[in-house]
Amino acid sequence: MLATILLTLVIFVGFLGAVSLLYSAATEMNLSPMNTLLGSFVLAFIFLGIQFLISPSIVAWSTRLHYLKQGEYPWLENTVKELAAASEVPMPRLAVVPNPTPNAFVFGNSSSNMTLAVHEGLLRQLNEDEVRGVVAHELGHIKHRDSIVMTVLSAIPLLAYVIARSTLFMGYGGRDRDRSAGYLAIAGMVALVVYFVAQLLVLRLSRLREHFSDAYSGYLTGSPRSLESALTKIAYGLSLRPEEPAGVRALYISDPALAKSEVQGILDRRGEYDLDHDGVLDERELQLAMEKEARSMWRGLNEAFSTHPPTYKRILVLRQIEDEIRQGTGEAQIYRSI
Repeated sequence: MLATILLTLVIFVGFLGAVSLLYSAATEMNLSPMNTLLGSFVLAFIFLGIQFLISPSIVAWSTRLHYLKQGEYPWLENTVKELAAASEVPMPRLAVVPNPTPNAFVFGNSSSNMTLAVHEGLLRQLNEDEVRGVVAHELGHIKHRDSIVMTVLSAIPLLAYVIARSTLFMGYGGRDRDRSAGYLAIAGMVALVVYFVAQLLVLRLSRLREHFSDAYSGYLTGSPRSLESALTKIAYGLSLRPEEPAGVRALYISDPALAKSEVQGILDRRGEYDLDHDGVLDERELQLAMEKEARSMWRGLNEAFSTHPPTYKRILVLRQIEDEIRQGTGEAQIYRSI
């Protein structure tokens, strides 16, 4: 995760430097490249700061969540309070989203100002142990400051895209208009390449942090199987809903679009995975199916464009954690492998 973050920042700094040089050449202004670069950094940080400040309000508005009053959901409140204390993180604000699909997410711009929101469908379709596993996963995001990290880094490809759109077809007057337009076109192409590469890196980081929070949930609750069961029910529940996925789906514990694709893929190849041809995938058949899916090159390529790792990969990691807990080998191994 650290390597991905550093690589994204290095590309971003290099990108601003290249665009600054090309902009200076295109506009033929009497500005040194260093001054132009500093100006680009100031504008970039203003852009990042605005996104950082307003993103929680946008999430709250777009999901139509309802903040809970004390005593409104006593079991949920007590569970979050207990797990938050064990995690040594501030108690987040609790909210319920009036949505029948099973899902949950956290958001905020500081560790002391976080909101943990659960869908009504999650509380209805999952049992208490499974909800605990989901809550522990979301507290893992707070513990690892994922909302803050992802909000800042996700602004980098967005900024590159804005620069690409504004420079690719822009021309400036001057002694040599064609040359100025050429410099700006090159800057726009550089911005497009950086947008694509940075977006892939941000998506990779998002998947790694989902695995990391899964592992945290397994160790915090001591029951990785609870989250494993929860993820299975969530994926299946999301696959049944005809509605389009929400715009904040990157925040969810499970991406609705990915869940639909995964469940449909299993149904399409049910005959291949049903080894005893009894019409039901038992635990052993499902395990072999997940291992086969994990080795698929095509699935690996599709995964590169997803915010979440496939559910079968998450389940395999959770089963590895369960084995380590049972054997008493500690949590260091799984964190290194993630």
